Amino acid sequence: MLKGLGQLANLGNIMKQAQEMNSKMQALNEQLKGKRVTGSAGGGLVEVEVNGLGEVMAVRLDEDLVAKGEREMLEDLLPTAFNSAKAKAQELHQQAMGEITGGLNLSGLGDLLGGEDDAPTAP
Repeated sequence: MLKGLGQLANLGNIMKQAQEMNSKMQALNEQLKGKRVTGSAGGGLVEVEVNGLGEVMAVRLDEDLVAKGEREMLEDLLPTAFNSAKAKAQELHQQAMGEITGGLNLSGLGDLLGGEDDAPTAP
């Protein structure tokens, strides 16, 4: 009957560690919200700026491209710029996660801890 008490103590320790990791994940998300990366396409004709969570913060279009009404070109360049920015945000997220986990790949950890894992996932 007393054997189970040792396991309960371990469970309490695991829960404490999970709460600490959840706090670190929330701090990481706040840190990533403040970082910015830019993806571009067409030699800089279209630029998309996202934060470290992959949320779009700004889109910049070349004035001449807009003035000429190059709708089809914009439609082609925008997805490329978005994808480039998203990939850079993913790199930021992976680097930051590596700092927290000591290089261990713990993708989905935020979900396990009941926290928000808003960061992009690797392709």
